[in-house]
Amino acid sequence: MDEISRNTLSISDTNKDSKKVSMWKRNQSTLATICSVILAIVIGIILRQTTGAWKPRYIMYLEFPGTLFLRALSGLILPIIISSLISSVGRLDVSLSGRIGLRAVLYYISTTLLAVFLGIVLVLNVKPGVGQEEGEKRNVTVRQTTTVDTMLDLFRNLVPSNLVQACFAQYSTSLIPPSARPNETNIYEWDIKGEYRSGTNILGLIAFSLIFGAILGRNGDKAKPLLDVITTFNELIMQLTALLIKCTPVGVLFLIMPRILGVEKVSTFLGGVGWYTLTVLVGLLIHGFIVLPLIYFITTRRNPFVFIVKMSEALLTAFGTASSSATLPVTMGCLQNKLQTDERVVNVLIPIGATINMDGTALYEAVAAIFIAQMRQRSLGLADVIIVSLTATAASIGAAGIPQAGLVTMVMVLNAVNLPPDDVSLIFVVDWLLDRFRTMVNVLGDSFGAAIVEHLSEKDLEKATKSQMSSPTNIEITKH
Repeated sequence: MDEISRNTLSISDTNKDSKKVSMWKRNQSTLATICSVILAIVIGIILRQTTGAWKPRYIMYLEFPGTLFLRALSGLILPIIISSLISSVGRLDVSLSGRIGLRAVLYYISTTLLAVFLGIVLVLNVKPGVGQEEGEKRNVTVRQTTTVDTMLDLFRNLVPSNLVQACFAQYSTSLIPPSARPNETNIYEWDIKGEYRSGTNILGLIAFSLIFGAILGRNGDKAKPLLDVITTFNELIMQLTALLIKCTPVGVLFLIMPRILGVEKVSTFLGGVGWYTLTVLVGLLIHGFIVLPLIYFITTRRNPFVFIVKMSEALLTAFGTASSSATLPVTMGCLQNKLQTDERVVNVLIPIGATINMDGTALYEAVAAIFIAQMRQRSLGLADVIIVSLTATAASIGAAGIPQAGLVTMVMVLNAVNLPPDDVSLIFVVDWLLDRFRTMVNVLGDSFGAAIVEHLSEKDLEKATKSQMSSPTNIEITKH
């Protein structure tokens, strides 16, 4: 073999080695998170079998590192949402952001309705609650409200009266029996009590950020210094987030393991609750890995399963944290770095999607409401099923992107078809598990949505890029 051939082979081997290294570097966080999830489940089962049930205090100690990780992620939510939305919308053409927003809303509504429809079809055919005894009940604090009040609260929170307060509290309406008629059964006759409850008003902050970003964009050079500051702040926050994401495997390990140890009875999964769990999981599997990929393939003509593999780090983080909001930084990082999705689309759509686009939650709430009706031997007519569909869709929009937030909005769906709100306790025992799977589907739906909207907006984005490049400010910078 001559010298040139040897050199060629050595260069080829070096390229192969560098590709292997780069592939490992690109995916090591994902692989580490997968190993962490598997390890958490295995260790949890082993500890459960060898030591028996753990006391709540010991579970709290074990969960402490995971809690710190979740708190750190949650602490970055507001800076990421506000800075990314303002900077992205500020750099977009107003008409372009309107077209992107319209496409996103159409996608969100259609996929959420598809998820609800799929859940209803499954639960009506499987009938998990028919012929089953009531499951184990838990003490759950239930806030009495009506569908109308919940919808009005959505609009109230959309227009916050105090932006600082919106960072830590959101408005909610509660109904209490009138003192003169304490036995009044008609909930619409109860006294109305409005109050601010602990919890970030994400909807209000998103609305403010979108409007403020649009105004910055319209003011051009006059607003450019402030826009530059916010854009730089956003970039720094993303760097901080990248450092935190490296801790994901450790955080996930100590979030899942305590949940495995905390289950009281495995037998609870058998019978009606077991069939209910299976129905929800099958529905989430079909919607997340058949329906959404099919929509993506038809729209973009790209392989959806390659997309899912590249989003696996975000999906595993969603499974570990059970929070689409906490997963927000990882989701945005996967889309921008692994899938090269346009930064402007990701920064606008993903924070909004994590707040209002929750396909998994919508499917779960539709199944849960009908399952509880079956357990109660309450037959639901066509009108009731339609009401469940609409309220489950609305409830998924109103659900916060935090662990087990679906249980709160579940009350709204039960009230809509005159089922006792306390019956939400029937499904509480398995909600911790289902919450993780539906969060994965929520995140996957947001991610597919960003990719689909970007594909449909390619020409618009190209025009916006060209107009930005040809603007006087950019020409001046180029000359200098």
